[in-house]
Amino acid sequence: MASATDQLSEPTVLAHAKRRLFPGDERDTYAVVDTQFSTDYWLPGQRITPAVREALAPFNHVRMGSGYPDLVGVRALEPDLLAVERFGDEPPLVAIEAKGYTQGGTVDTERGIVQAYDRLHEANAAYVAVPNAAVTRTDRTLARELNVGVLGVHADGRVEPLEIPRVVGNRSTGETTAIRFQASAQGVANASFGLNHPKNYLGYPLALYADGPTDDLLREYRVVGAVDDARRGAAFLDLVDERPEGVTLTALGREVVRFARSHYGSAESALAEFENWYRSSRRFVELAPRWGQLARRVVFAYPATHLIVEELQHMHEDGFADPSLVDLVEYLHQLHPSFTVELFVRGDESVRRRVLTPDGDLRRSALEDGTVYHSPTVFQLKAMLYHVGLLTERGREPNRLDPTDDVWALREPV
Repeated sequence: MASATDQLSEPTVLAHAKRRLFPGDERDTYAVVDTQFSTDYWLPGQRITPAVREALAPFNHVRMGSGYPDLVGVRALEPDLLAVERFGDEPPLVAIEAKGYTQGGTVDTERGIVQAYDRLHEANAAYVAVPNAAVTRTDRTLARELNVGVLGVHADGRVEPLEIPRVVGNRSTGETTAIRFQASAQGVANASFGLNHPKNYLGYPLALYADGPTDDLLREYRVVGAVDDARRGAAFLDLVDERPEGVTLTALGREVVRFARSHYGSAESALAEFENWYRSSRRFVELAPRWGQLARRVVFAYPATHLIVEELQHMHEDGFADPSLVDLVEYLHQLHPSFTVELFVRGDESVRRRVLTPDGDLRRSALEDGTVYHSPTVFQLKAMLYHVGLLTERGREPNRLDPTDDVWALREPV
């Protein structure tokens, strides 16, 4: 039988801690593990099993404080994990440093505590995860003094909170913004934008406001048949808010309704206009200029749009007239590495391993394969940026995409 020393390597300890603190797909939750854990072997002869790697995925290289935490994520933690009475409207940003048994059978718990403490410059809570049997009274005293949580990991996978940290009020800055973005209702996921025309999302708040069942109205006025995709995309564009108790208009969604009523008198009359655009492939800002300009304001308010447009402007100034998708991703990665990976690269364990080195650098050869990209970004979002007049070309599905020939250029660079 394998000993606890064999079982509780650093990657395994981290995997158990992640399962405990980030147990599954929940609203306003996201976590990434550092790219150093994407390798096949952790120490000579100490293999990272596929099951452990799968539990740790997705991988990214996120700078926080003076280094790169083993895990950074966002989640509203349970009271037995975090000492907090109330933390505003957003869940806390959490950092975890893990330490496991080395080949010599030791665990450097003290170093893990100090590393976790360094993350508190940007995190709201920091933990060290270590084998439970290796935690000493001195370790716990140091952790309490530095406000670092201690997670004792047992050989059977149980995780015991030995010291509970107090939440601190730091706001995420720099690269950790990417993790907050992914955890938000607007983060990029495989199920974010399922449709590639902005009219489908503008129609949803109108149908929600109008008299009658929302789904029926969307179909009746031939706005869109894929109503679930329309609702989800409207939420990602911050037009509606999806809650367990129902879907409601946001401030931006109400502004769309005001626009429609001011030009058509009612939401129903505005929806009738959508029938004229059914199956049209013409650029939306030319087909329906007033609606196209409204869509442009809505799409530009999406955080990813702002990042892409601003950096494409900078690329234009630097002499990149018609950058390819590969050019754009490499350029963005130099300036916003974590955000670039989250925005463009699929979160699959195998994909992130292909694209990123253990040090978090990009492999250009992998970027030349269209299938490694997030469809919601390179297909649906890009198509919307084309329709509202921001980009020169439409998006393409990843399986039909040649990233070296896929142009990302501003239609009107300044």
